[in-house]
Amino acid sequence: MVLALIIAIPLLVQTSKTNAHYEMMGTCRMICDPYNPKPSATALEVMQDLSAIPSPTFVQGTKGEPGRPGKPGPRGPPGEAGPPGPRGPPGNRGDLGKTGYPGVVGTARSETGGEPGSAVGGSKIAFYVGLKNPHEGYEVLRFDDIITNLGNHYDPTTGKFTCQVSGIYYFTYHVLMRGGDGTSMWADLCKNGQVRASAIAQDADQNYDYASNSVVLHLDSGDEIYVKLDGGKAHGGNNNKYSTFSGFLLYPD
Repeated sequence: MVLALIIAIPLLVQTSKTNAHYEMMGTCRMICDPYNPKPSATALEVMQDLSAIPSPTFVQGTKGEPGRPGKPGPRGPPGEAGPPGPRGPPGNRGDLGKTGYPGVVGTARSETGGEPGSAVGGSKIAFYVGLKNPHEGYEVLRFDDIITNLGNHYDPTTGKFTCQVSGIYYFTYHVLMRGGDGTSMWADLCKNGQVRASAIAQDADQNYDYASNSVVLHLDSGDEIYVKLDGGKAHGGNNNKYSTFSGFLLYPD
């Protein structure tokens, strides 16, 4: 394009019959003389030839190197929990436990087909009694409502269980405190005068409360078991059995 302009400018200068003024301004531009507004035919032909020249083609360069990575954006919210995974393999087998106590040998059955022997060697000892009358102070609770008394080893007149078959026994008691005056009640299970279990009921909200406990003891023949108040008031309840005392033989010697 520039080469064509260099060739065309002298031709325009020579073909012009009138005085013309030319000025180079930036890109080569021709300013016609205002006194001769019509260009010559030769100039027009040169202008047409210049317009017919095709535009130069642009060749695409090579691709540049990638830019630097941008800064990491803010952390997004946590996604939804996925489905549970498959069940894992079973764990290793644990160690063997300690050997248990040997069971009690029952009575052998006769050849003639008698009744099967008892699991405790024929000894059936169990009792369950309730408290009808209220008690207070420091006295033995005489549970006088007899429900069960196998072997007749519990005496309702004294409130004591007397062992006649030595062995391991289980005892439990539940004593309802007579509330309403803001006091507390203590109930102890004793063996031959020695406390083996204690329980307390507190009248914190001017209401009733229970004192309960359980024991497993070895008894010899002649040992006595009973429940004794150590202060407070025990509710009787007539036949409602609010306060109860029970026990039975687990394993005879």
